[in-house]
Amino acid sequence: MTADAQGLCEFIDASPSPFHACRTAAERLRDAGFTELSEGDAWTGAGDFFVIRTGSLIAWRSTGEPHLPFRIVGAHTDSPNLRVKQHPDRTVAGWQVVALQPYGGAWLNSWLDRDLGLSGRLSVRTGATASDVLVRIDDPILRVPQLAIHLSEDRKGVELNPQRHVNAVWGIGGPRSFLDYVAERVEVDADAVLGFDLMTHDLAPSRLTGVDRELVSAPRLDNQATCYAGLEAFLAAPASTVTPVLVLFDHEEVGSQSDHGAQSDLLLTVLERITLAAGGGREDFLRRCSTSMVASGDMAHATHPNYPERHEPGHLIEVNAGPVLKVQPNLRYATDGRTAAAFALACEQAGVALQRYEHRADLPCGSTIGPMTAARTGIPTVDVGAAQLAMHSAREVMGAADVAAYSAALAAFLSPA
Repeated sequence: MTADAQGLCEFIDASPSPFHACRTAAERLRDAGFTELSEGDAWTGAGDFFVIRTGSLIAWRSTGEPHLPFRIVGAHTDSPNLRVKQHPDRTVAGWQVVALQPYGGAWLNSWLDRDLGLSGRLSVRTGATASDVLVRIDDPILRVPQLAIHLSEDRKGVELNPQRHVNAVWGIGGPRSFLDYVAERVEVDADAVLGFDLMTHDLAPSRLTGVDRELVSAPRLDNQATCYAGLEAFLAAPASTVTPVLVLFDHEEVGSQSDHGAQSDLLLTVLERITLAAGGGREDFLRRCSTSMVASGDMAHATHPNYPERHEPGHLIEVNAGPVLKVQPNLRYATDGRTAAAFALACEQAGVALQRYEHRADLPCGSTIGPMTAARTGIPTVDVGAAQLAMHSAREVMGAADVAAYSAALAAFLSPA
């Protein structure tokens, strides 16, 4: 399967949460003959494998050679959204309200007046332990209503307070337990629910848009576009002179400080275990890391037609004009000259154009898994992406042709000539 815009739409629509994104990727990997491993089991031999730790996934192809460099494509499964608070039930002026809290740098205005579903997981008692049950409710059960313009003080709207103004209505009348409702929908005993990670998602399907269908309009392009493009690139990249690896981390949008985020030991320990399973030792692992490289894939800012002054002059970034190399001298991105050269060569190998991005020096720059992955592993890293508008909005837009070009460049990076 070659990456394309329609495939991206299908991936996103199947993946409303990080847990679902991992499941969607796992299904694709299994179809390609990969075997899922457990971190609690011994790993031996060569082959095509993957491992999942809640909302993160790592896949690799091993020839059984413990000295080959790793070529790694990284992305993240999480996106800014509104998440359910631990005590969600409120009754206000006769409305049944679900208390929500922004996750990551959500562009709050974009979540207003949308039909929202619910996804995530419940942790449910099974005897003396607990197991996870995935949740996906695609009915329009939630809505965060905008204030009528007539009720604003100057008819210019209100500045949204994340504590007070992003709670969702879901009914009227007397009090009702939202968590009991969710448990009923997934057919588990409400009394058995011990914990949860629940989040809202926009119910409008991903679409090809524009007069010539040259654009992709979808939620979660940041960063499921890279998850999808990276997955298809990885599946197209055979193990030969390098060991290709795909890592999809959760929690990038909130700093990656978790047991399965980019600041954890997850990637480092999996890479070492790949080496040990191939018969190598600690020395072999350290040596192969020194010759390895990571492409940290995330989305990039296309030059906005309504706000061109917000962009660095001379750095025009267009959609459908090829992957984007991201550089920031204060290391908000991990790119340096040697890793930039490696990705430029990959784009040449793939036959796709390369764009180069820098952020305005007088505006704060976002970051990625790149700098923390480089620091955590000691592996040289390049930050790359695909151009989009409306980053961190409930719905974003990118170029349809960029999906294939981005994936082709990542595939070439994973299989250097």
